[in-house]
Amino acid sequence: MFPELAAGVAAALAAAAYAVRGPSCQWLGPSIYRGPRNRAAIALTFDDGPSPGTPELLELLAQHEARATFFVCGLNVERYPQIVRAAVEAGHELGNHGYAHARLWLRNPAFIYQEVATAQRAITAVAGKPPRWFRPPYGVRWLGLREALRRLDLTLVTWTVLAQDWKLPAERIVRRLERRAGNGAILCLHDGRELDPRPDIAPTIEAVRRLLPVLRERGFALVTLSDLLRAGP
Repeated sequence: MFPELAAGVAAALAAAAYAVRGPSCQWLGPSIYRGPRNRAAIALTFDDGPSPGTPELLELLAQHEARATFFVCGLNVERYPQIVRAAVEAGHELGNHGYAHARLWLRNPAFIYQEVATAQRAITAVAGKPPRWFRPPYGVRWLGLREALRRLDLTLVTWTVLAQDWKLPAERIVRRLERRAGNGAILCLHDGRELDPRPDIAPTIEAVRRLLPVLRERGFALVTLSDLLRAGP
């Protein structure tokens, strides 16, 4: 009896983990994790910013005529509004990544709504228009998030491949992203490190420096999420 019980508990825990963390899971609400496969286009996305390292990324993107989507934290937007405006002026897109990069799991719906809504106000105040995309910190969804996003007219976006650039060296980041880069892929990198005001994002910058020409040589258009998803998720 005990082996069967243990197996059942393990299966339940695995299902719960997938529900809250699986990028493609739809159980807690719609989640976009890739775009259409019929077009040679990729969306580069960056989380946790902006940071003092973001302008160097903007320069690299401009050199390769690439557009990206930055999922920014509201608190970091208030710290570096000029960087946010520079990204928007360069043709990039902003997404909501919460105000203080708070863990949403085990939180009540009121907390979740306030975290997302405060970020939405902060981003709108600087950028001039509200984001349409939301990515939860750590990629974790929770009960109450679906209703918060509905009230704020936000759509949840996860990723096709996570770069893990907060812990890997540049060469491993590039290999990880190159391997799964394909039509409609959403690549998730980080131009910040949660709420660190001056994070070291050198591995991310170097990885992007190496990756952009490779993706261009393979014929991919590097576009914002809105452009990638225009033909439907």
